[in-house]
Order: sequence, then structure tokens, then C-alpha cells
Amino acid sequence: MEPYVPPLKLATFNINGIRSRLPILLAWLEREAPDIVCLQELKAPDDAFPIEAIRAAGYGALWQGQVSWNGVAILARGAEPVESRRGLPGDSADRQSRYLEAAAHGVVVGCLYLPNGNPQPGPKFDYKLAWFERLITHAARLYTSGHPVVLAGDFNVVPTDEDIYNPRSWRKDALLQPESRACYARLLAQGWTDALRTRHPDERIYTFWDYFRQHWPRNAGLRIDHLLLNANLAPRLKDANVDRWVRDLPHPSDHAPTWITLDMPARRKAPARKTAASRRTAHSPKG
Repeated sequence: MEPYVPPLKLATFNINGIRSRLPILLAWLEREAPDIVCLQELKAPDDAFPIEAIRAAGYGALWQGQVSWNGVAILARGAEPVESRRGLPGDSADRQSRYLEAAAHGVVVGCLYLPNGNPQPGPKFDYKLAWFERLITHAARLYTSGHPVVLAGDFNVVPTDEDIYNPRSWRKDALLQPESRACYARLLAQGWTDALRTRHPDERIYTFWDYFRQHWPRNAGLRIDHLLLNANLAPRLKDANVDRWVRDLPHPSDHAPTWITLDMPARRKAPARKTAASRRTAHSPKG
């Protein structure tokens, strides 16, 4: 009989400032105990990342910080994530900290913070679309890598009008532009499974609520945090949802953690290495 393996929980959370929201992060890690976490908008340089507090909570971490904005990190419960890429390929001049990739708990994870793109039209929107093109190119290689892969993060795209409380007042926003949505659709067309929408095909489910105009109390939200699974991993999807209680804490991020659970196979332990003494014992004649 195969041993029981609890589902693997993987989450993405735009923390909107890791230093100011560290107590929220630690409370969430303690209560929900995700196995892998992708963080965005650290808004802190590398040397200000609170690694000691995160290690004390039981997590190893990789991070790529930046002063005042951007910044991404991958946490792994009880393990050290193994870095495979730092920065999205395709533009050696791009210095913005928006992509980090690692292996943890048998899964390859691409943690991303896609550019917002506002105001549009303009150079920020052009950068968003150019970054998206680079992501699409890299994602195609990841999809066919033969590994179980998750792309997780703040994509800064509202995929359809069903993913926003009311699109009318957002029509000019970069998150809803036809070009942004077309890029997301092209990404999915590679075969990626949008986990949250797959588990909640008909539900108005949101991951972000603006701080202004009472968006949170009115549940006037947007779905812009996504977890995409390649064909090696999609059949293992068990559940997906949003930890809304985190958004209700004092001084929260404007995002809530979004998560999936995966049924993963048991990982076989490597056989113990025999010492010279044990080999002599094993081969000694029976008395």
C-alpha cells in the first residue's frame, strides 16, 4: 500500500511591502502552513529581507529584492528552494526584480510580478506588453520541459469581465486592455490550466480589492493573481481558493493569498549508504 501523502499547498501572495506586513505574513504562514509560497512586491532591498523571521517560521527562502518597489520571493516549508532562474530571459538590460524560478517539493515554480502598465498608452504599458511577450516565450519552454510546473503570481491582468466586480470604471486601466487580455489568452493557449477558474468556473471570485472607495467592504474586487499549471501537473489539481481572512486584518495588503492544493506522489527516499563496517558485517559468514 502506498503511504498517504497530504496534498501539497502552493500559494501566491502580493504582500505589498514585506517589512510593514511581516506580522500578517507570519500569522498566515502559521495558520495555513502552505508548502510553497510565491511573494510579490517585497518593496525592500535584498539585505532587508526578513530571512531570520521566515526561517524561524519553518521556511527556507530565495528572494530578489529591489529598493522601494517590485521584488519577488519563493518560500518552501521545511526545505530550501533550489534556484533555477533569476530574472526573465530576453532582455539583458531589464533590471526590475519581477521573476524568480526554483524547484521545491517536486515542483518547478515560476514566481512572477507582471508590470502594471499604467498609465496607458505610454512607455509603462509598452514595457508591460514587452515583458508579457518574454514571459510567453519562456513559458512555452517551461510547459514542455517534462517537469511539473506552476506559474504563480500577480499577473496584473483581469482575464475577462467575469473577473471584476464592474468593468465600466476600469475600461481605461491597463489591467483590462484588449492587448493585456490577448497576451494572457495566448499564454493559456499553450495549454496552461488556470487553476482558480477551473475550480470555480461560474463564481465571481476575487484576489485584489483596492484600498479606495470601500472596495473591500463592498467586495468590489478583481481577479489578477493566478496559478497556472502545465499538463504534467494539471491532473493533480485538488482544490483552489483565496484566503480572504488575510485581507480583513488590520493594515493589510490590497491582495489576499491565492492557493491551490495538489495530489502529489510519494517521493521515495534514497537508500541509506552503507558504511565500510556495515558492508563487512553484511558479508561476514554466519556463525
